[in-house]
Amino acid sequence: MNHPKKEKNIGKPRILVAPLDWGLGHATRCIPVVRELLVQGCEVFLASEGRQSDLLQTEFPQITVLPLKGYNIEYAKSALGLFRNIIVQIPKILQSIRFENKWLNKIADDFQFDAIISDNRYGLYHPGICSIFITHQLTIKSPIGKWTEKIIQKLNYKYINRFSECWIPDNEGPENLAGELSHPITKPGIPVYYIGPLSRFTNNTTADKTLAIKENHLLIVLSGPEPQRSILENKIIGEISNYNGTATVVRGLPGNQTLIPSTNMIKFYNHLSSVDLYHEMKKAEFVVSRSGYSTIMDIIALQKKSILIPTPGQTEQEYLADYCIKKQVALCFKQQLFSLEKALQQSKQFDYKFAVDSSGTNLKKAIHSLLEKI
Repeated sequence: MNHPKKEKNIGKPRILVAPLDWGLGHATRCIPVVRELLVQGCEVFLASEGRQSDLLQTEFPQITVLPLKGYNIEYAKSALGLFRNIIVQIPKILQSIRFENKWLNKIADDFQFDAIISDNRYGLYHPGICSIFITHQLTIKSPIGKWTEKIIQKLNYKYINRFSECWIPDNEGPENLAGELSHPITKPGIPVYYIGPLSRFTNNTTADKTLAIKENHLLIVLSGPEPQRSILENKIIGEISNYNGTATVVRGLPGNQTLIPSTNMIKFYNHLSSVDLYHEMKKAEFVVSRSGYSTIMDIIALQKKSILIPTPGQTEQEYLADYCIKKQVALCFKQQLFSLEKALQQSKQFDYKFAVDSSGTNLKKAIHSLLEKI
């Protein structure tokens, strides 16, 4: 393993930040974490590969990204096949956890990290370094019954308890975004801190906050692992060809060289930087996307009316979709039954509510507290 050593700056805490490679959401919600670390005087290193690495390198070209293999979880074409696929891949996931832990132990001395912030990567803990685990899923939903959720939670906590602290990107009180997922009856044995929603658009001082909403303009953001990303993309393209308005489609493919031709009415992008996506989101009348947790945190930060489509069979997104409708945060539809025309008709009558605080104050406090400890 030949990582180039970099001389450490005296007085600058050196922090490693590493997101899971399950879609782009873990990487995007690390963006405000990295920004705040830089504001508070840290030297940051990132660890990732593939699309996540491309996204983070675009966002932070000045930061070194260490190549670290992802879990490479494979999806299924059907909802029924997804859970079976995950079960079959458990040995591969456990192998990835062991690999990343060995990887960290090998490079820790060379880079002299003062702290590690792992977004859902279970192997990135170190006995001699303050190790933070970020997750919004202390309860992991199971399609085969509540009894299995307790077993999954026990295994989840077994790994989380190897870290120094657990940070939850949600609010602690009733005005929260993840419901049972982030507010279980029993919590891990290590200190747990609610750091508030993490949006890349929180306190985005480089963006123009005066952008006006353009009537009948849609922003469609595709994301997540294949093949479901492409399945939804094909469905959306078929639907939007009959749309009597304008739209921007962000395909969620950073680093991809294959382009879909744009027209006067519909613009296609493989990926947009946070600032460009902010502009597109601000001017959209409605945002159409997956019901991934990072997307929900983004739409709350900008208080955007949205239409969300959970990935079929992904129990977390299905739960969040139901929870969003209950809290009146977003309108949600199943992929199989999705009709853009019907969704837009219903969304114009839906009473959207955005009461959740996403100011980023708790994140500032959490990082300040971490730096005091190290």
